[in-house]
Amino acid sequence: MCGIVGYIGRRDVAPLLLEGLQRLEYRGYDSAGIVVTSPKTAGLKMVKAKGRVRDLEAKVPARFKGTIGIAHTRWATHGAPSDVNAHPHMSADNKVAVVHNGIIDNAAELRRKLEADGVEFLSETDTEVLTHLVALSQAETLEEKVRQALRVVEGTYGIAVMHADFPDRIVVARNGSPVVLGIGEKEMFVASDVAALVTHTRQIVTLDDGEMATLKADDFRTYTTEGTRTTAEPTTVEWEAESYDMGGHDTYMHKEIHEQADAVDRVLRGRIDDRFSTVHLGGLNLDAREARAVRRVKILGCGTSYHAGMIGAQMIEELARIPADAEPASEFRYRNAVVDPDTLYVAVSQSGETYDVLAAVQELKRKGARVLGIVNVVGSAIAREADGGMYVHAGPEVCVVSTKCFTNTTVAFALLALHLGRTRDLSVRDGKRIIEGLRRLPEQISEILKQEEEIKQLADQFAEARSMLFIGRVRGYPVAREASLKLKEVSYIHAEAYPASELKHGPLALIEPALPTVAIVPDDDLLEKNRAAMEEIKARSGRILAVAHREQEKADDTIVVPKNEDELDPILMGIPLQLLAYHTALALGRDIDKPRNLAKSVTVE
Repeated sequence: MCGIVGYIGRRDVAPLLLEGLQRLEYRGYDSAGIVVTSPKTAGLKMVKAKGRVRDLEAKVPARFKGTIGIAHTRWATHGAPSDVNAHPHMSADNKVAVVHNGIIDNAAELRRKLEADGVEFLSETDTEVLTHLVALSQAETLEEKVRQALRVVEGTYGIAVMHADFPDRIVVARNGSPVVLGIGEKEMFVASDVAALVTHTRQIVTLDDGEMATLKADDFRTYTTEGTRTTAEPTTVEWEAESYDMGGHDTYMHKEIHEQADAVDRVLRGRIDDRFSTVHLGGLNLDAREARAVRRVKILGCGTSYHAGMIGAQMIEELARIPADAEPASEFRYRNAVVDPDTLYVAVSQSGETYDVLAAVQELKRKGARVLGIVNVVGSAIAREADGGMYVHAGPEVCVVSTKCFTNTTVAFALLALHLGRTRDLSVRDGKRIIEGLRRLPEQISEILKQEEEIKQLADQFAEARSMLFIGRVRGYPVAREASLKLKEVSYIHAEAYPASELKHGPLALIEPALPTVAIVPDDDLLEKNRAAMEEIKARSGRILAVAHREQEKADDTIVVPKNEDELDPILMGIPLQLLAYHTALALGRDIDKPRNLAKSVTVE
């Protein structure tokens, strides 16, 4: 995996593809490549480079003309980052070029068979297998050549294929990895993400799993991998191209942290019902009778979305009094879990394409479960597969490290918890209290962001640490988990998160002056318990940074966060720690928007 861009039309294709790749750089990658041709050109021309898109651009010759092309940024799965392993991959006769996101599970077996037939492989990738399969097909059309190749392939893929003998078309296919078509005026685009398309068109078609498409300059058609025509109606992308720009900030992460007040306002807009002290969530497709029949809520996500789910589960238990828990989707889908008809399953994903979450949704649907999706990207696979759900309306999130989408997802869970609670036994008074708290969030987020300079000074000190510990109890523990992940992702400093109550059961052995601890200390009924945990750390000469609603005497430093309702406090307490991670990474000179080894949308296992 990581990013695909393709174009067919009348314009000079190379600059368009390079621009599209630049718009996909946020997804994380280690190499890039491009193939072009035109109906008037004999054969395909290819350039590939390890490194950044700028390294590829520097290698593209001046006379690299064409009106049809595909390009790719690669995040290594099979084979180390190198020029040879970069996509696109070309057949031995230089007639077929393929770009591919996903993983071919039976690549080793197919490779052995092809080598036995005399095929020589140049790369270590699984994708090259697919290239040779297309090239060796005796079918008369490119569509059928691709279809025959896909019949023997097991795994996930989003692919775009060009063939020198068919210079008027690009054939694409999807199974588990996003493919989006862009509809232009006598020109067509394809990409793995709308970010690569919005500069040129806002009319898109999103392929479903098991679907293929043929793109020509003036037309497109979609069909299944079996060849049956499908009906695809273009939809309009919500966001303008400017939404993907930095907007005067030095990094996307910084921009997105500072967009959170407006983003939270969007997720609340039009959803609050003051008359009944509840919320309108029509997209759930869950009426009051069905909501009351729910006996348990299971939340599935990965990484940051899993942590948002942990916060969401606590809110649902507190406000709706329904047993709820969160679990990594990657674990759930492999442990043969008991699927209960009275359980409501909630799948969480920023992109709506996270493969482990999508696979869990598909398995749950197969077993007859009711599944809601909480996602950011409209029309994404999870949004289409789920029975209903909510869009979090965070806007495009470009930095690999999620900030505003995490915050908006936790707010979305607060709305869901309030809705379920008011359907059941949550009083009008408590419903009104939560609504008032939700409305205070944007202004309180703005207050926190005004402390950025003070947080930066703390980050400069913590940049010297080789490891950090994050602790919290109950509501504070998921915040500690997410803050620990943020620091690891963007600064590469080792960090661990523990429940504060677990300190004496092992982690206290780590405490020393060189190991700073970040303590999440909300002003709730566990305040004294959290203070006792800080006492244990100070008794062992540990340094403490507290995130709290008032200054903490036992802490060396305190970041004071505005107080909201107890249930909503976790939404705010993580925001200063996003800034801490950001400025720590900045002090260390990290590539903040594109952390090493990571990708934005994880569409492989």
